[in-house]
Amino acid sequence: MVITEIFRSIQGEGTRAGLPCIFVRLTGCNLRCTWCDTAYAFYGGTKITVDEVVARVKELARGSADAATPGTEKNGATANEIRLVELTGGEPLMQPEAILLCEQLLAEGYTVMIETSGERFIGKLPREVIKIVDVKCPDSGAADTFDMANLIELGANDEVKFVISSRRDYEFAREFAAQHQLSTRVHQVLFSPVAADPAGKWQGLEARELAEWILADALPVRLGLQLHKFIWDPAMHGV
Repeated sequence: MVITEIFRSIQGEGTRAGLPCIFVRLTGCNLRCTWCDTAYAFYGGTKITVDEVVARVKELARGSADAATPGTEKNGATANEIRLVELTGGEPLMQPEAILLCEQLLAEGYTVMIETSGERFIGKLPREVIKIVDVKCPDSGAADTFDMANLIELGANDEVKFVISSRRDYEFAREFAAQHQLSTRVHQVLFSPVAADPAGKWQGLEARELAEWILADALPVRLGLQLHKFIWDPAMHGV
């Protein structure tokens, strides 16, 4: 498989925001969203095996040897080992090996998440994988790419995310979520404002404005902010 980067950071989005997490960023994406902040993962990357990815995840998850404490958990993991792993991209489901990687990580006792654009079918993933599935809004430039078959595959531990850059996007997300009763299908529906590009390529949506829209309509959704962009430079890779 082809990997852009594997790194340890704080989970920045979703219901697990703030938790230590190991990220595996797969290379390649077939969409070109206008506000994409990971375009560096479209091309390049390093070709490595699934076993090598798992070994690197284990290395990062254990952290420094000095931090180890006595006692073990499942599969010999130390008590303070990071047990949350997220596959992201790019679009991770463009690479068939992503499914095998999920299976191996689950077998090692990790909690496994995958963030996907919603354009690829998620039904081949193990049920235990927590799926964070995007539904692209009109201003993304990738509207109407969502695979509607994914609605059937979503489970009670999964999340659906809308990245919103305008009132038009908000109204689309509000109606889609209501029409398909997403709040009853998944663990959480996320409305996330587009963050302004540091280089000025696109404007963002103020979180306060989106929050006020959500409150005015009393929507059963969670406002999602990219926590890592508050901690580190928004343009920084590998965080």
